Amino acid sequence: MKIYDIEGFPNPARVRIALAEKGATDKVDFVAVDVMGGEHRTDAFKAMNPDATVPCLELADGTHISQCNAITEYIDGHFEGPSLTGTTPKQRAQISMMNLRAENGLMNAVGTYFHHATPGLGPDLETDQCTVWGNRQKEVATQTMTYLDEVLADNDYLAGAEFSMADITAFAGLAFADFAKVEIPESLSHLTAWRAKIASRPSIAG
Repeated sequence: MKIYDIEGFPNPARVRIALAEKGATDKVDFVAVDVMGGEHRTDAFKAMNPDATVPCLELADGTHISQCNAITEYIDGHFEGPSLTGTTPKQRAQISMMNLRAENGLMNAVGTYFHHATPGLGPDLETDQCTVWGNRQKEVATQTMTYLDEVLADNDYLAGAEFSMADITAFAGLAFADFAKVEIPESLSHLTAWRAKIASRPSIAG
């Protein structure tokens, strides 16, 4: 299988961490997409992924799967190793819930701030910006950090006792926040300690 992505971007990072957690990084071929050059918006790329986003997974039979959550769900089910998406209905629901909260409230909120209220990726790629909306989403991201800190006051990981995709998404979201200069409030000690713990995992620390 192939994964079309750009190394270092938030959503590709989520997929790469998931692959590393499953011990499957060497089982896929990575194809670099020139996002800064607009390759993801070409007709050729949109024929594979109409969303015009990375990452995009290509299976051996030619099937293309986009949307990060769909890709990581496939990875989790396809490769051996501890589940990242849950093994019982309750676990799957809790992980999905927390993953979406981390994605929408943190990663996507930071992304909206970055693309709308900062120069972002530059004038050739950033169109129809709305600064007010971008700054509002920066507030949402900070509020979500506070919420995650509260969750981590009583839990080892975001969806309970086990590491999951929710943790991967939040970790990637905080890395994006660093890049966009959205700081973690100093008072959020649980979130800060959790982040250091996640950063030490072999899938991330290398």
